[in-house]
Formats: sequence, structure tokens, C-alpha cells
Amino acid sequence: MTTSLTSLLEKSLAARAALIDPSHESAFRLFNGFVEGCPEIVVDIYATTAVIHNYSDKPTQGTALVEEASQFLRSSLGWLQAAIVKTRNGKTQDEKRGTFLFGTKADRKVKEHDTWYAVNLTLNRDASLYLDTRNLRKWAIENLKGKSVLNTFAYTGSFGVAALKGGASSVTQVDLSREFLNIAKESYTLNGIPIQKGDFISRDFFEQVGNMKRLNRVFDCVFIDPPFFSTTSKGKVDQVHENARLINKVRPLINDGGTLVAINNALFVSGAEYMQTLESLCKDGYLKIRELISVPQDFTGYNPVGKPVTDPAPFNHSTKIAILDVKRKK
Repeated sequence: MTTSLTSLLEKSLAARAALIDPSHESAFRLFNGFVEGCPEIVVDIYATTAVIHNYSDKPTQGTALVEEASQFLRSSLGWLQAAIVKTRNGKTQDEKRGTFLFGTKADRKVKEHDTWYAVNLTLNRDASLYLDTRNLRKWAIENLKGKSVLNTFAYTGSFGVAALKGGASSVTQVDLSREFLNIAKESYTLNGIPIQKGDFISRDFFEQVGNMKRLNRVFDCVFIDPPFFSTTSKGKVDQVHENARLINKVRPLINDGGTLVAINNALFVSGAEYMQTLESLCKDGYLKIRELISVPQDFTGYNPVGKPVTDPAPFNHSTKIAILDVKRKK
């Protein structure tokens, strides 16, 4: 690396200065090393807690960079209370989920678009709130008033929380992990949203979709944001090869005139490939692409260096988000 990490961090902080709110309640990506000059390191800010991701193939090789980043954060962001390092290729689960570099207590909530989201930054390898989908949460707040919503692969339920904040009539959150859905409930409480036990379903996606079809349940909007790849006894999720199949699974659950929000975050699926899949699904006239939602610039990086592994165009990032209008067959 020809440029020091500290100088790269200084540059990235200057570009994101406007994202630092006076109350230090927001969440954003401070440094995306993959495109900003140091692919071993990514730094996210959640309120007054920094999360440093060590992506080095051999974690010990990234130790010096993590320390340099930690020192920079302590000197440049004096309001930080804690920093956590998540070691992608760590030997233990604790290393992957996060250990403290300084401080002893991580923030448990962040504020975005006047909405609170509960976070548990060391619950798993991810930080419990995906920063690349911030614009989609804003879309949900602005577009789902009075709508019934199904959030599949809900994770910690942020899309559902945003929908309810925007006045959705109901939201059903479905995820295999009860632990993740419990964080969604914390977000409800933070926003004064009543918790209805039946709105949180901890069950396999394929099993639950089948149950809903048998009960003839339909919704005005369905979110489908599957993991990159997973397999259960009920079925397989594969974002590289099975996009169309997953979308077709939920189509019968959407009202005539309703909306499908389809997300693909597979790095090795280009934007053109994903658009081809969506356009193929639209050929029968019952689906229509309404708009694409961009990923915020703090996440995509400022003045990116080099080319992405695959070209995401017409999307601006490998997290590819499309809003589709749905018609039902009479």
C-alpha cells in the first residue's frame, strides 16, 4: 500500500463529515477499504461505537492496520466511547463476532430518518443493521402508509420497522432466527410500536411461504432479502443461481396492484445479470420494474480506486435493490 491507512482515513472522514450528527446517534460507513485504498479494513460507526472489520486473509497481518485505525479513531473522533474489531477470518466465533479494542460497552441503538433501530454489534459476524439498505428503509417510510407488509428473511426486522414508522397497517416479520427477531422487537419498543406476538414468525422461509399460500394470505408489499447462500431441510437459498425461483415463491402472496421489493447482494452477480433475471420475470406482464434504489455513497465509497469484481450497473453497488409492481392473474 503506497498511501498510509491514516491518510486514507483522514480523507474518508472529510468526505463524510456531514454524516456526523451532533447527538452522535446515527450510523454510517466511515471507510470502505475495498474501494478506498486498503481492502483489508472497513470501518463503520454506530452512534458512539466504531466497528472495524479486519478482512485480511491472515488476520494477524491485519493487526497493525487495525491498531492504526483504532489510534486514528481515538484521536480524530473524541466522542467515540468504544471500538470493536470483527475478524472475518478469525479462529473463534468471538473473534468473528467482535472483541473490544477500547471501551467496554457498545451502543444498543441508532437513529436513522427519525426512526430508532436496536443493534447488537457483537451478536454475529454482521452488526445487526445493514448500512447499505439505508435508502430502502427511507423508501419504506415514505411509500407504505396504510399497506400490509410481509418482510421475509427479516433478520433484525429493519424494513418492517421502517414500514410501521411510515404508517403501514400491519407488518409480518419472518426469519429463521428468533434471536434476530428479538432485536426487531426491541426496535418496536424504541419507537413506541405495539408488539403483537403473531407478527414475528421464527420459521424457515419455504415452510412459512407454503403455509401462507395454503391460508390464502396476501399482502400489499413483500420484501425478499435472502442471504447469499443457505440450505435447510425445507429448501435452498442461492442468490447466484436461484433468484427467479425465490421471487416466484412469494409472488402469490402479493395483492393485485401490490409491490415486490427484491434484493440481491451476491458480489459475483453483475447488475446486468440481475436485470436480465428481473426482465425475464416481467415478460408475462404481471411484474413491472418501477424503480431501482441506490446504495448510499458512504457505503459505496468516495473517489473509488480500481474496478469492482463485477459491474453492478445499472445499480451502483453489488447490493442490487429493485421495486416491482405486481398484477395478479384474474
